[in-house]
Amino acid sequence: MEPQDSEPGVYTLILHLDRAQEIQVGSLGIVDFAAGYYSYTGSAQGSGGLKRVNRHLRVSQGLNRTRKWHIDYLLPSARFLGAFTTRTSQDLECHIALIIGSRLTPVKGFGCTDCCCTSHLHYSPDFDLMLEAAELAHQQCQLKALFAPSRHR
Repeated sequence: MEPQDSEPGVYTLILHLDRAQEIQVGSLGIVDFAAGYYSYTGSAQGSGGLKRVNRHLRVSQGLNRTRKWHIDYLLPSARFLGAFTTRTSQDLECHIALIIGSRLTPVKGFGCTDCCCTSHLHYSPDFDLMLEAAELAHQQCQLKALFAPSRHR
């Protein structure tokens, strides 16, 4: 999975933690993460567009050690399974995160320091439920989401 698209969009990363962990997450402090699956929804409205997903992949592989966002603290401990990406100029990050949060467990305060959302990171012990929730959230926003599995699983 290597999106080369510099168009604006929104994405939902799918991650896996094989064991429970306590991780220092920037200003959030120490966060307890259960073993299982996580989805992180982010915006790619900036200059790099959906290439931001590539940056997240590099952080998860240890190739980029910069810690700019909350997700940067989780990625090195998680397995990057893939991402749903959608091209759109609409800022739908919060709406998608809200829809996913109605079906999965939010990690309170994660990834939402610049908005009033409960979280942009959500947990599920079930992989299929995680994929379904993320795909349906993109679809409910009238967006066609493409899931690209990571070749680096």
